[in-house]
Amino acid sequence: MVDQRRFDNQPKDFLDAKAAAKLLGIEVRTLYAYASRGLVRSVRGGRGLKRHYARDDLERLRTRSGARAGHGAVAAGALRWGEPVLDSAITQITPRGPAYRGRLAIDLLGTPFENVAEMLWSGYLPGEPIIWPRTALSLSQLGKLVPVTARPLEVMSLLVPLAGIADTQRSDGRPDAIVARCRLLVPLLAASLGWSAGAAQVTRALAAPSIAEICVRALGLADDALAAISTVLVILADHELNASSFAARIAASTDADPYACFSAALATISGPRHGSAAETLAQFADSIGSPERAAKIVREMRARGEALPGFGHVLYPQGDPRTAPLLALARGSSHKRARTIFAIADAVADQRQVSAPMYPSADVGLAALVASFGLAPAAGSGLFAVARSAGWLAHVLEQRAAGYLLRPRARYTGLPVTP
Repeated sequence: MVDQRRFDNQPKDFLDAKAAAKLLGIEVRTLYAYASRGLVRSVRGGRGLKRHYARDDLERLRTRSGARAGHGAVAAGALRWGEPVLDSAITQITPRGPAYRGRLAIDLLGTPFENVAEMLWSGYLPGEPIIWPRTALSLSQLGKLVPVTARPLEVMSLLVPLAGIADTQRSDGRPDAIVARCRLLVPLLAASLGWSAGAAQVTRALAAPSIAEICVRALGLADDALAAISTVLVILADHELNASSFAARIAASTDADPYACFSAALATISGPRHGSAAETLAQFADSIGSPERAAKIVREMRARGEALPGFGHVLYPQGDPRTAPLLALARGSSHKRARTIFAIADAVADQRQVSAPMYPSADVGLAALVASFGLAPAAGSGLFAVARSAGWLAHVLEQRAAGYLLRPRARYTGLPVTP
């Protein structure tokens, strides 16, 4: 008999094979096939005992099946990693990673970030390097509000509305006008990565010719970090209908100006389950303390069925293709946090032989790269936001062109109306 105590203390609910198959309305052998393809995570109840299956994965599969069948009662579940909820021509998720306007992101590495952004916005990839203009926005007001100890995302969250207030034409909704504003705004976001060194460093960084170079200067990195930062920006520029891009689309559907749309996206990206996931992984690595302890901690967590931060992306059951290029740039680092992150990844890989496969997401690669530069974990979230700003604007433009308000309905489950 399965020792139920092994599952009672888990943060995620697990079901045995019979209950899992019943939930999905399938035979047990079909459940096994789903698990073998990485669609459902499972853990053992103990040596020689039967496997149990993660309820959240089962619910996701049930939702997708119901949505395909056209069941209105489960349509709302499409918002939880389910079926597509709107049409988009920006990014396709493929087994080889995201494809921007039909081009794989990993094939665009080496292309200037500005060119990739322009392609996301217009569908056309410029052949020559693009140089965006710079704003004359004064940062003196921001200095009165934001201490140098603020995280990059916190700085950006105040910088964007400040830039909006200074723009007397912010309500101009023509696509060309919106793009022109964002060509000024994205360099500001990149330069704000250097806020901890003072407004003067932000201003100096803003004078750099490209977004990648602005990031390098703002973060105080050497020139040889340019290729690595460019890789981060390009590979994370968009990822279909992620949470922050969806938030930007919701704002855009109300005809909110681009500053408001970016503010909505920044608020969303700050969560540890989205753009701040690399920070969470870095904190987890620090809690382990050393690379030598990683294998033991990972083995114990996997035995308990606990989720590991940064591992197991739902859209990539066979592994996130964005991860390898980022890890390759960080490999060989002597920094303790970077070595611990690699030790965690190696320990998880070793555990694939005895438990459900788990692969590192792009957040693991980003956390390792940031650590390899000796930067604070919060720099990873800031870089993520600068990169994803390209996708935000693409979704804002597409949603405004669609011309409808994003206003889904809720299925009421509360108390009935009193007489």
